[in-house]
Amino acid sequence: MEQQIKQGISEALKALYSHELSADDIALQPTRKDFEGTYTFVTFPLARVSRKNPEETGNEIGQYLVENTSVVSGFNTVKGFLNLSISEDSQVQQFAQMFDGANVAESPAFSVPSTGKTVVVEYSSPNTNKPLHLGHLRNNFLGNSVARILEAAGNDVKKVQIINDRGIHICKSMLAWLKFGEGETPESSGLKGDHLVGKYYVEFDKAYKAEIAQLVEDGMEKEQAEKEAPILLEAQEMLRKWEEKDPEIYALWEKMNGWVYDGFNATYERMGVDFDKLYYESDTYLIGRDRVLEGLEKGVFFKKEDGSVWVDLTDEGLDEKLLLRKDGTSVYMTQDIGTALMRFDDFPGLSQLIYTVGNEQEYHFKVLFLILKKLGYEWADACYHLSYGMVDLPTGKMKSREGTVVDADDLIQEMVDTAKARTEELGKIDGFSAEEAAELYEKLGLGAVKYYLMKVDPRKRMLFNPEESIEFQGNTGPFIQYTYARISAILRKASQLGVSIENIDFDQVSEVHQTEKDLIFAIGQYKEKLQLAAETYSPAIIAQFVYDLAKEYNRFYTEISIFNEDDAVLMQFRIALSALTAETIKVGMRLLGIEVPNRM
Repeated sequence: MEQQIKQGISEALKALYSHELSADDIALQPTRKDFEGTYTFVTFPLARVSRKNPEETGNEIGQYLVENTSVVSGFNTVKGFLNLSISEDSQVQQFAQMFDGANVAESPAFSVPSTGKTVVVEYSSPNTNKPLHLGHLRNNFLGNSVARILEAAGNDVKKVQIINDRGIHICKSMLAWLKFGEGETPESSGLKGDHLVGKYYVEFDKAYKAEIAQLVEDGMEKEQAEKEAPILLEAQEMLRKWEEKDPEIYALWEKMNGWVYDGFNATYERMGVDFDKLYYESDTYLIGRDRVLEGLEKGVFFKKEDGSVWVDLTDEGLDEKLLLRKDGTSVYMTQDIGTALMRFDDFPGLSQLIYTVGNEQEYHFKVLFLILKKLGYEWADACYHLSYGMVDLPTGKMKSREGTVVDADDLIQEMVDTAKARTEELGKIDGFSAEEAAELYEKLGLGAVKYYLMKVDPRKRMLFNPEESIEFQGNTGPFIQYTYARISAILRKASQLGVSIENIDFDQVSEVHQTEKDLIFAIGQYKEKLQLAAETYSPAIIAQFVYDLAKEYNRFYTEISIFNEDDAVLMQFRIALSALTAETIKVGMRLLGIEVPNRM
């Protein structure tokens, strides 16, 4: 229907003003609620073509559409805004075209053709020296959601992560465990493996700070003390030995990383996050190092007097960047070069590689993509940094080394517990078994935190308020989940009454209420919003769409009687409208990685 209107406007411009404008170049927007109409066309830019003011131009185009199309039934013009009303028959037929009564989940409303493109989305990418935290939650939910959106938009999507399993930070946890752990294991401590290793990362920092304080007390400058603290020098030596594959160090590394992976996997499973392929920095840094050495031979990079290898990016407006330390050990940049190479080798014909990484790494990725170009890789232009803002809490910033990080497992459990308390207060679990109630709390708790983190544009820094996120009213996950459960109850009742929605004679649908028109319009926006979310890598667009749809349905539910309707076809139509709304909510929430309950 939208395309018909655009085509009509294109024909109007040609007939009225001899002006050629393709239907594809015409933009329509939803009419504001305080004006009559469904679609709005802006006429300000056409004044120079029509040689009339925008309002006169709008009136002429509107009149043409009423007289020459079957879709537009009326119009009004407010300055340069042409508001178009759609005929009831057209809206009912639009719904009929979107709806499949035999299998609502396979309705044409959701069908999108394949693009033929392969896209790799990287997210999570944790360090194996600490558990996942609140920042990782936004990263995982964002990356996973973007992957789902891109797949729904017709792409072949591969979800990957790079596990930061090597480096000085890893050695810090290992060294602290050797010094202070007394053989402690996840089994003996009752801690998840990632939590146990994270505990010793904090212990290292405590010991490191104590040594710095002692050296300063003994007369050393603080800056020097930070470099020469014995425990730091030990950690650096451990890293060197690890890169030399020292058997003892390597075995310890494998053991402690194994603890962490078990912990991560448990968290990922609860989060509903998964991956198609895992990469490990312990593998990729070797490939990166080889490419750096090759680049050095070709003169792409240069070596300083101390033996370290650098790239000069001053001509590109940046600075010099270290690629290999003087002792030959790798840095993050080195391994990221290797990781990029592996991905384009693993996925031939890759159209795009998306890195979901916080905005504090924007400079890093600028440098990485420039280095890849300097090395001659044409696919460097296909690399994209999905830069997102940090998450703050009402209590302030998080610091890993000081152990003040908001742990992901703890936060999820807190949200589930809060969902349980709120649900029990509202009496929404009557007739639930203990198992069913527990499943509902899990869906609500995870839905609350996911939705809250997704509804904000990824590029914006945000404040996460756990209390606000779990409300059953307003722009929250639980509100949308409750709307879905409400519609599910209506569909169950319809089924009990024997009302079928498989073969509705839509030609017999008489009067259509404005709230029904608005609901049809809202559902019809799905593909457009999906495409926009895919183009901008923004789940926030989907979140807003689903919220608006839930609001429209609740208005419909308040104003329209379904089961007291005497007209049997109209009742069928309203139940069908409810069914497609529910499925659209379900599809939209699934794009955000959120499950919706059938009962609440």
